[in-house]
Amino acid sequence: MKAITRTAVSALFVAGAALAVATGAQAQQDYPSRPIKWIVPYLAGTAPDTTVRITGDAMSKILGQPVVVENRGGVAGNLGAQLAAKAPADGYTWVYSSSPMATNMRMYRNPGFDVMKDFVHVGRITQSDSVIVAQPDSGIGNVKDLVERLRKSPGKLAYASGGVGSPSHMGAELFLAATKTQALHVPYKGASESTNAVAGKQVDFAIALVSPALPHIQGGKLKPLAVLSSQRNARLDKVPTLAEAGVPGIALVSFGGLAVPKGTPAPVVQKMRDALAQALAMPDVREKLEAAGASVVPSTPEEFAQSLQAEIALTEKLMKAANIEAQ
Repeated sequence: MKAITRTAVSALFVAGAALAVATGAQAQQDYPSRPIKWIVPYLAGTAPDTTVRITGDAMSKILGQPVVVENRGGVAGNLGAQLAAKAPADGYTWVYSSSPMATNMRMYRNPGFDVMKDFVHVGRITQSDSVIVAQPDSGIGNVKDLVERLRKSPGKLAYASGGVGSPSHMGAELFLAATKTQALHVPYKGASESTNAVAGKQVDFAIALVSPALPHIQGGKLKPLAVLSSQRNARLDKVPTLAEAGVPGIALVSFGGLAVPKGTPAPVVQKMRDALAQALAMPDVREKLEAAGASVVPSTPEEFAQSLQAEIALTEKLMKAANIEAQ
């Protein structure tokens, strides 16, 4: 048998490399050729879960493959984000990237992922205002009533949040600091559970996202006191802003979108961007998302990444103001 020469080995190597490149290029061109998994780092039934299911259903029809939602709640969203960050960068694992993921970069000493370094952010989907809610039969009819009650009974009233370091937690602590009052913090596993806690009379009040709070408000189980935004919410147009209610300087908006593991091929990411843009332009998709209490706010990848970076900086400021230590 003749010995294989260096030239022959080199030729085989080049041919193999060329074949791999060609195969990879073909795979990108054929993307997607199998079902896609979209990780939601929160519980089923939460606002992010609803957003992803509505958007994913529309995108699956555009891309021609099923988009399967996988809820991986835990550790304020860190668990699902960790799993997504470690997934193959082939375009078949997506993650709902959101403002809480950016917040966790400062709230946790070791979140297990880096929201800016471990992901490619495809685009924003929605954003949601926050609203202070109380029990309808509590005698708390507005922000003034709540502040008076807090001052009369320092540390006696309890408020719910979606978890330590969540926007609802920081927003409540800022509210308490601004009004020079105290209350007992009761953290729950997510926004829906914390909202249900007020409706179920387990706690006295909460700063909740409009999305999960809206059905309870419409059903008379929650009393909205004020929205934490610069202008009134279209779905709650009779509810004043917190500034209008006498407590200026506090704004709290939660947002989220689509991201994939870093290293996902650019042509694949571009197909996702195009599909996301098409989905969010559909009237029925926008109607479903907005009916849940959110506002559809599409963005470029650059704008979405910038908003996440800005959220990290804002978190530092809020933690200092509310005297919250990283965990």
